[in-house]
Amino acid sequence: MNDLSKYRNIGIFAHVDAGKTTTTERILKLTGKIHKTGEVHDGAATTDFMAQEQERGITIQSAATTCFWKDHRLNIIDTPGHVDFTVEVYRSLKVLDGGVGVFCGSGGVEPQSETNWRYANESEVARVIFVNKLDRVGADFLKVVGQVEKVLGANPLVMVLPIGREDDFIGIVDLLTRKSHVWPDPGNPEKFEIGEVPEDMVDLVEEWREKLIEGAVEQDDDVMEAYLDGVEPSIDDLKRCIRKGTIALDFFPTYCGSAFKDKGIQLVLDAVVDYLPSPTEVEPQDLTDEEGEPNGKFALVDVNEPLRALAFKIMDDRFGALTFTRIYSGVLNKGDTILNSFTGKTERIGRMVEMHADDRNEIDTAQAGDIIAIVGMKNVQTGHTLCDPKHPCTLEAMIFPEPVISIAVAPKDKSSVEKMSIAIGKMVAEDPSFRVETDEDSGETILKGMGELHLDIKVDILKRTYGVELDVGAPQVAYRETITQEIDDSYTHKKQSGGSGQFGKIDYRIKPGEPGTGYVFSSSVVGGNVPKEFFPAIEKGFAGMMEEGPVAGFPVLDVEIELYDGGFHSVDSSAVAFELAARGAYRQSMSKAGPQLIEPIMKVDVFTPEDHVGDVIGDLNRRRGMIKDQDPSSIGVRIKADVPLSEMFGYIGSLRTMTSGRGQFSMEFAHYLPCPNSVSEEVVAAELERKAAKAKK
Repeated sequence: MNDLSKYRNIGIFAHVDAGKTTTTERILKLTGKIHKTGEVHDGAATTDFMAQEQERGITIQSAATTCFWKDHRLNIIDTPGHVDFTVEVYRSLKVLDGGVGVFCGSGGVEPQSETNWRYANESEVARVIFVNKLDRVGADFLKVVGQVEKVLGANPLVMVLPIGREDDFIGIVDLLTRKSHVWPDPGNPEKFEIGEVPEDMVDLVEEWREKLIEGAVEQDDDVMEAYLDGVEPSIDDLKRCIRKGTIALDFFPTYCGSAFKDKGIQLVLDAVVDYLPSPTEVEPQDLTDEEGEPNGKFALVDVNEPLRALAFKIMDDRFGALTFTRIYSGVLNKGDTILNSFTGKTERIGRMVEMHADDRNEIDTAQAGDIIAIVGMKNVQTGHTLCDPKHPCTLEAMIFPEPVISIAVAPKDKSSVEKMSIAIGKMVAEDPSFRVETDEDSGETILKGMGELHLDIKVDILKRTYGVELDVGAPQVAYRETITQEIDDSYTHKKQSGGSGQFGKIDYRIKPGEPGTGYVFSSSVVGGNVPKEFFPAIEKGFAGMMEEGPVAGFPVLDVEIELYDGGFHSVDSSAVAFELAARGAYRQSMSKAGPQLIEPIMKVDVFTPEDHVGDVIGDLNRRRGMIKDQDPSSIGVRIKADVPLSEMFGYIGSLRTMTSGRGQFSMEFAHYLPCPNSVSEEVVAAELERKAAKAKK
């Protein structure tokens, strides 16, 4: 069996264009996994192997690879930076033990960095920080360190200082050893010179080294006492303290360099080995009951425990369906039969492979701590638990965001109908944030996703990967409905038609719920006027009606319904009667409770050169945006705003026109807010017209 203490399962994550994929390429080169470095801007990066990734110079799906550094096995996942693909980051962080957060030396802590950092905090993943692109104009290492503290509320532990700035950036000083590392040849990362600290940096290095030691020794009382008595800790003691604090998330060792110019990556790899945890050093995964609640048991990372593994990603490629799997405990062998605890079905393991981007190495066995791909599994989806049939269990499930935008698509010819249906089935399995519905009346296929780019990529994949030519409709916003008033009401469902009839009476209260709560049902019935066995039927009756609101038929959010009294008949009452009573009650009462249309509001983050700030803010105001913050830097201004999604279609074109092509933006869903009356009337009229047209067909 492999030594688990020599394993590091890590992810590389950052805002779009901070240099994650370039950093991964340099790591693969340094570890001997590849011999020629591929560049993102040339479309030749190893982990960006989709045609869409190579053309656009962005990462769309996470890619896994394995390499070795100083006798340690590194399982690395390179994740996307664009907000439309955050689901890839979320599910990768869910199965990793550590991460490298990459920040741009000039851009600093950008919006997607915040989202990824939040996901990593939720998953309690230990991290090392790498401030990249220090050779760029406006790059400032200590300014980014300050942003990590202020914006992320994190505690960066500065481990190195840069030598030179922007074009003059030539290397770094390692604060632990007080040695400089200088790379004279940008094309040769393995050739660097270790020397003394430059004279003009001696005082600065001592100042930051003192901060480093003070932060580290807090992890060990004995070392701290000795330090306070004037005894400087040894480098081994400092490394032990830093490792302890990193795993406890008390601080994050922070490095800098330039991945593109091959400077500083070795120290980041050393930090991964020295400070990030092995699989046995992280809190074990919770096991859950059927409702998804932790049951007090854990998946201990141990090869001698029963098999417990999580399928965290499904990918369909030229060799067939791949199920990316993190094994938490036990051993998995080729030919084993495993249980999918979600479906209750067993499957036999045919082939297992170790991934290197889109290449693979066949393996016969895998163990706790490994990240592998299983070929050809039939009924497994993202988030399913794979386990020993004799020891069934369920690992904590993954929760994915709801889509906020949709488009209608139709194949251009009949021969593509079946092809499209098979392709979409595979794509939905691969991406849990991508949903598909068929409009029964019009026969249209509705694709739902996280943003314009997300759906644009999906349509592109359908066309090029699967050869399905499509007619694509205009993007549609995922409007919702809610209520504004509390009302008490009563409804009786009564039907008599020979023999036993149907009877169910409910007295209930409908009121607005807290934002983000969805539909909440509760009961305060006392005295048995409505027997408890009918409560689930009443809850189900109301829940079934929430899909269609009273204003324009959009789904209803944030409504609380309390059942407080009612009546039943000893012969004629049944679960069906009470479910029908709840449905009738919904139709009777919702229109009285002040229903209103609500729209998705996006958290928008715009970067613009300073001379275009006024134009950008004016344009966001015209789009009904609310400006939240402005953050000027040496290279431009970041503007944060909340803007309705309906106003953001085609925004990238407008922004490029306003800023002569230099502006950038990203956005992600924030919350729902009521629509202004003028917008609401327009949307309702359009929706009713659409439904009328469908009814004619």
